Amino acid sequence: MAKILNVSVNVEKINKAKLIKGKKGTYLSLNIAINDEKDQFENDCSVWENQSKEERDAKAEKNYLGNGKIIWSNDPESSKAQEMEEETDLPF
Repeated sequence: MAKILNVSVNVEKINKAKLIKGKKGTYLSLNIAINDEKDQFENDCSVWENQSKEERDAKAEKNYLGNGKIIWSNDPESSKAQEMEEETDLPF
């Protein structure tokens, strides 16, 4: 199943030590989680910097950079849920 996410990242929060110089540019490895529930702003995605194995083992705090929303999905179940949600917004 395919999904398209629209996320916003606060670049001021990026840990510069996590930037990786490559042949074609400078890169930052990110993780994006799609949550089962939406937050108060209708966001259902979270974005944070990738952690090393050592950081994960040490249970280091994640550096959250932003959040976002699923803006498209070809998942039929997701489409049905969205249609049902839209139907409940009818004024009658």
